[in-house]
Amino acid sequence: MPNSSDGKKNKGNAVSGFLSYFYGNFIVLLLGFIQTPLVTRLMTTDEYGRTGMFETAVSVIYIFAILGMDQAYIRYYYKHGIDRGRLLKQCLGLSLSIVAVLIAVYLIFADRVNDYLFGIGTGGRHFDVTALVAGYTLICVFERYFFLDVRMQQNGRLYSNINIAQKLINIGLILGFAFMLGNDFRVVLYAMTLSWGTTTAFLMIRYALKRRKAGQGAAVVQGEEALGPVVDGEASGYVNYTLGELLRYGAPYVLVLLMEWLLSSCDRVAIRTWSGFDELGVYSAAMKIMVLLITFKTTFVAFWSPVAMEKYENASQEECTAFFRRAFDITRLLCALAALGLILFRGIIVLLLGADYRGADVIIPFLTLMPVFAMLFEITNQGIKFKSKNMYLNIASAVTIAVNITGNALLVPRYGGAGAAAATGISYIIYFAIGSVFAEKFYPVGYDYKKTALSALLLIICAFAATFLGNGILCTLICLAGAGILLVSERESLKLCISYAGERLRKLRHG
Repeated sequence: MPNSSDGKKNKGNAVSGFLSYFYGNFIVLLLGFIQTPLVTRLMTTDEYGRTGMFETAVSVIYIFAILGMDQAYIRYYYKHGIDRGRLLKQCLGLSLSIVAVLIAVYLIFADRVNDYLFGIGTGGRHFDVTALVAGYTLICVFERYFFLDVRMQQNGRLYSNINIAQKLINIGLILGFAFMLGNDFRVVLYAMTLSWGTTTAFLMIRYALKRRKAGQGAAVVQGEEALGPVVDGEASGYVNYTLGELLRYGAPYVLVLLMEWLLSSCDRVAIRTWSGFDELGVYSAAMKIMVLLITFKTTFVAFWSPVAMEKYENASQEECTAFFRRAFDITRLLCALAALGLILFRGIIVLLLGADYRGADVIIPFLTLMPVFAMLFEITNQGIKFKSKNMYLNIASAVTIAVNITGNALLVPRYGGAGAAAATGISYIIYFAIGSVFAEKFYPVGYDYKKTALSALLLIICAFAATFLGNGILCTLICLAGAGILLVSERESLKLCISYAGERLRKLRHG
């Protein structure tokens, strides 16, 4: 049984690992508060709305291209004796073959697809838009695997630095293309494609150089050099999985990701159908304001996925469940507080966007529910992943999408973006609830769902008040009361956070 000092060391390493991922995303967050107002002041709402449809289109092509092989890479990366180089080649090779076919199909129907997505008409105009959709999709495949390799090495510093570099390049390109193209949605498309292309090319070159340095079959085990086969931390012979085995694990994730895409895209499609590009632009701007919680979610997922899988492979179930419960409790508190903060100060944040985007202040409140419960589900759904019961994620997604489509159909024609946000936010709570029940069945952990339900109720009340009451003072009082109830309910997690913060301050004070 590990002693208390080992426990403290492991806990400190876990927190330090998270912080190494978070510092870069925190800087990216700050840069995002520069980028978003910059774009909204350079573009009208209808042009900005078209960029949201670009992301939606690329996402669905990407889902079928990856075919769940990235999940197979995560699942088998820490298997004892795995040849990680061969594993990457298998997963990436299949994905590239599929994306080539999908891009070819898109090119055949590009005129009609582009007309629906971007409203730019047919007749072969804007050929560069077609090239950008195809190019960005291909880059996304390479980016997924080579960025994932950095995550699986738990190299938080490189992960953070690449994110910072990408955002800086993106901002620079936006300024450059805005000067050349003016108020045109292609400004964002060019900036996204070239910035991600640059950082992905760097990661690919870095990987190739390190593989060459390690040598064929060499196993360098520790830290960011973990490129070869590993067995209990020592070099050994290769263990390989067939492409069929990888597909059997990864393919069910296509439905999972497609369901998640539908869940996250129904709102944009509904607004495009019933309200138009102007409202879609305001909604997209509100979604960008969610960068605070989305950044925290992205950071947490990047850190959590490899840590959870490694813990499951190497630790006892008792140690795993205790670790998962503590992570869930602390994450729930921090997410809920962050969401309440965004609801309270949304008016100040929206001022940065410009006069045309003032309507975003009633869209933001319910959107806060999306990243909060998506992040919490990243913890609770591990039981489904551990036991390879991915079909249950599809069941949860199917029920949620039915609710989401119904909600959008009822609310968007009347309330526009605010209705779409409400339907999306509530849907994510339902997705979390159903999926968590299944996960607990396969891998019992004992999460505190009563406190989670209380947090959900408080956030819904505050979001409703901020969206529909229209009384700033009353809304502020409701949010402050909600925060007070939350802090009392989560006092144990609050004590842990304060204790850790005090410990870090003392260390900094004493050098």
